[in-house]
Amino acid sequence: MNYLQAFAISASGMAVEKMRVDVTAANLANAYSTRAADGGTFRAQRVVSAERAGGFESLLRGAQVVELQPVDAPPRLAFEPGHPDADDRGYVAYPGISPVSEMVALLTAQRAYEANVAALNAAKAMALKTLELGR
Repeated sequence: MNYLQAFAISASGMAVEKMRVDVTAANLANAYSTRAADGGTFRAQRVVSAERAGGFESLLRGAQVVELQPVDAPPRLAFEPGHPDADDRGYVAYPGISPVSEMVALLTAQRAYEANVAALNAAKAMALKTLELGR
């Protein structure tokens, strides 16, 4: 395996984890919103990733985002009779997003991103050392 393949593997992993961080940040930002852009209740999403399809050679090229999958969590009801989005009983439906679970997902994505950066730096250091030996 050449160094460009190692760089590509790490880069694809970093791209997947960046997408995971972006989606998790959007989930956290909308945890207390009552409406989505389409007028309904916001639904949290998760990134589904997998290795690149194909033979063994393509597996050496890293990961990819397969889809953004909505999370099927029931809405969280809060009794707020003065809220403009309250129903006839006075309850407001907030997205079923757990800030604790989202923070765990955020930290996991951050650590995975850092691991990919460490692998990229190791490959870069090996490439530089090889160039030094070739002098």
